[in-house]
Amino acid sequence: MSWQADLIRYGARNWVRGALRKTRDIPSARRHFERMAQRYLSVPPGTLALDGEIGGISGQWVQNRPQGTGVLLYLHGGAYMLGSSRTHAGLAAALAQRSGARVFLPDYRLAPEHPFPAAFEDAVAAYEGLIAIGHAPEEIVIGGDSAGGGLALALLAHLCARGQKPSGLFAFSPWTDLTLTGASLVTNATREQLLPSHRLTETRAVILGGARPQDASDPRLSPLHATFTAPPPVQIHVAESEILRDDALRMRGRLPGAEIKLAGDLPHVWPMLHGFLPEARTTLDDTARFIRSCLPPTDES
Repeated sequence: MSWQADLIRYGARNWVRGALRKTRDIPSARRHFERMAQRYLSVPPGTLALDGEIGGISGQWVQNRPQGTGVLLYLHGGAYMLGSSRTHAGLAAALAQRSGARVFLPDYRLAPEHPFPAAFEDAVAAYEGLIAIGHAPEEIVIGGDSAGGGLALALLAHLCARGQKPSGLFAFSPWTDLTLTGASLVTNATREQLLPSHRLTETRAVILGGARPQDASDPRLSPLHATFTAPPPVQIHVAESEILRDDALRMRGRLPGAEIKLAGDLPHVWPMLHGFLPEARTTLDDTARFIRSCLPPTDES
């Protein structure tokens, strides 16, 4: 691990995780996330970010010296309650810079105002919108982090069942099981750098709204319970110390051909810290190679 990773680990465990443990006001948490992203999550030089709408879903188009026709549909994380195209524009731009693809970041609806399955419905609409404006499935790669990574996998299962699968999917630290049965939720509770494990039951109740806890096994919310028919290539990154480690590792049972890459003691969704953390840049470089391998070759290839 780098000295930067050691520094982030100390700060996250001593300050950030404690703040998340106490947060009860969702609007304030959203504003704080936006401010933190603007201040600390860097956007690479040469990035162009424009507001847009695809399939009736607002969001941002992000690009950085695009090559070819490839496009990423990137679903941001934030426990289905926080985050936006703005908080994740830096991560999207870093992926765009490395892969040559344009990125669409949809602002899907969030709980508690819009509980499950609103986010899933918006993800489907965004993908169908990309098809409607002329992108072939083989030109689209789906990605996401945390809740957005789980949402990406849920969308993939839906598309595979309908014969509309994209050319590939990648996910960072995905939340794939809202039934909360992963052993690492307990075994990594003290090692986790960011997420307070004891808040997940409460968070799930907000996401479900008036639905029953049993409904958390719905594959549109928990892709660990989904069926993937003839899936495209899949790459998943997760840190060994995360409480969501087993959410990622157990996806091998659903996606036997998936490339699941286990990192060391790094924070949840560490690629967002690419402006400071060498391990984040290494992971993004690896992910970009995967993206390029899924998309049609460009003239520059």
